Amino acid sequence: MPVPFVLVMGVSGCGKTTIGRALAARLDWRFRDGDEFHGPANIEKMRAGEPLDDTDRAPWLASIARWMDARSRESVAAVVACSALKRRYRDFLREHRPRVWFLYLRVPRSELEGRLQTRHHSYMPVSLLDSQLQALEEPASQEPRTITLDAVNGVENVLESALRELRFHGLLERASTPGDGCGT
Repeated sequence: MPVPFVLVMGVSGCGKTTIGRALAARLDWRFRDGDEFHGPANIEKMRAGEPLDDTDRAPWLASIARWMDARSRESVAAVVACSALKRRYRDFLREHRPRVWFLYLRVPRSELEGRLQTRHHSYMPVSLLDSQLQALEEPASQEPRTITLDAVNGVENVLESALRELRFHGLLERASTPGDGCGT
């Protein structure tokens, strides 16, 4: 059976890394933050307050896909925090990967702004929130292997909702046992 992956997606400040780490820890799966896959040019562009475009994001998405494929060959389940703002990005990451699921964390703009004002990120300024919201194509109900969660009710509640949904959709049936891909 193919190795499962959960990509926790959404705009900056929605909780991708926090929920992704918590989910991976609960499942004893590997975790990676999508920010780790950005090349130096992307990082400098964002640090300068310039939004990334499709051309900038293509090698980043390819790096994430290669990493997932390598984990798949190792039979290591994983959670990745990855904005995956557009449907075509998600389709690319799902392609040839039958057990990739997206967990979209939906958060109102006012909440996002508040969160971003109180956190430190080395190269993602609050000013880029507008460009991310403009680029975001929220997953539609018919988009395959995608779960949408309202992510304003605290980490533990969001985590429990995510686990419930992933179990309901059958993703956790094989890989929910401890040791099935642990580590970071």
